Amino acid sequence: MWRQKSIQLKARARGFHLITDEIEQQLPEIASFSVGILQLFIQHTSASLTINENADPTVRHDMEKHFNHFVPERAKYYQHTYEGDDVRVI
Repeated sequence: MWRQKSIQLKARARGFHLITDEIEQQLPEIASFSVGILQLFIQHTSASLTINENADPTVRHDMEKHFNHFVPERAKYYQHTYEGDDVRVI
């Protein structure tokens, strides 16, 4: 059996965020599956997914520090700039 559904996540600032709860809330039908594969596709040019066990919250902190160092905001060599900076939306 295959199912496809589009959902919308709330806007977030640049960074690493836990989204499991939000996905589970918008896809309550997955609770009825005991085995399966969930494929997520984010339709945003600068967003990506990482999979972590979330046993140690410092992992997200370390990953964010790494990305802020190696992929800084507003680097002069970026060509994709027409969307502007990621801004904090509350």
